Formats: sequence, C-alpha cells, structure tokens
Amino acid sequence: MASSNSKSTNETARKIFKILLTNPRITVSWVKAHAGNIGNERADQLAKDATQHGQTYSLIKLPKPHINGLHRKSMLEEWQTSWKNDDTGREIYNLMPSVSLRPTNWIREYFIFFSQHGPFPAYLKRFHLSDSDFCSCGEMGTALHYATECIYTVSWHMSKPASNFEQEWLKRVANNLVSRHTIRGIIKFMSENRDLFRPP
Repeated sequence: MASSNSKSTNETARKIFKILLTNPRITVSWVKAHAGNIGNERADQLAKDATQHGQTYSLIKLPKPHINGLHRKSMLEEWQTSWKNDDTGREIYNLMPSVSLRPTNWIREYFIFFSQHGPFPAYLKRFHLSDSDFCSCGEMGTALHYATECIYTVSWHMSKPASNFEQEWLKRVANNLVSRHTIRGIIKFMSENRDLFRPP
C-alpha cells in the first residue's frame, strides 16, 4: 500500500514505486503463507536462516520521529533507573517516584520546603553552615517544625502528623493547592526574616 502511494515519504516505498512505474508487467499481490508457492517458501527459509545463523540485516533508514521516540524512551528509562537507585534527593523521590518531562508547576519555595534544603537550622547545621540545628524558639529547626509548631510561623500552621505518618502528610500537602500556598508563605517569611530564626 505504501509503494502504491505516489506521495509516500518512505524511501524504500518510493524506490519500489519507481520500479513498478517503469516495469508495468510486474504485479504485486498477497501470497498465502505455506501454500506451496516455491518463491514464498524460499523467502521463508531465507528469513529463518538469517535469524538462526546470525546473518546481518540490511540497513534501513528509520523515520526521524521513530528514532526520536526510541531515544526518548531509552533516556526516560535510564533516568528512571538512576532516580530510583540513587541515594540523594530521597525527600523529593518519596513525593515524585516517577520521572517525567512534564513540568511540575512547582515554584522555588515548594522545592525548598519538600527537599528540606533551605533556611532551616537542621539543614544549615548538617552542611556546617550553622553552629546549631535548633530554631530560636528552642525546638529542632526542621521544615516540619515551621509548618506545624514554631511560635514564629503560627499564622501558617497546619496539623502536625504522627511521626509514622509524616511521609503521607507530606504527600497530601504536596498535592493540595491550599497547603502549598501555606508552604509558600512560610518560606517567604523565613527568607525575609532569617535573623528571627537563628538561635541566640
């Protein structure tokens, strides 16, 4: 069918079309498999020999969209394996276990909170950027602390989860537009008032 289409962009189909056009005595028809046709049986045998004896296949030019699709699939599989087996970024991995080329529509403040890489004393101490991992209110300065119990962020407080439900709580917050808006407010307030959160 492709060969009979004069507008086909497939190079092999175009070559067959030209051959058929210049040789009107050649006809193309469907032949039932294994019906005793000598030429068809020979073609089947040659195909079988090629697969069993490792004969090389002829090079065929594939369409660019097909090649791009193969590259995209391979890249996503490699990226997914790396994301799954890596040991960094686990906070975000727990919220987004699957890689995707679609944008998340997350803003800077969301990444700061959910990765826990921000103006939090617990994070700053871990990377030797602060001498203490405590908030100026006297509690451990984690992202969860500021979202649920710090006296300086009380305007944005959300219900604190039980320790064994923290991961589920984070997933719910990440998927809730109102909760994400609250997180944005906390991070902006902390960024604008850094001295308020440093221990004396």
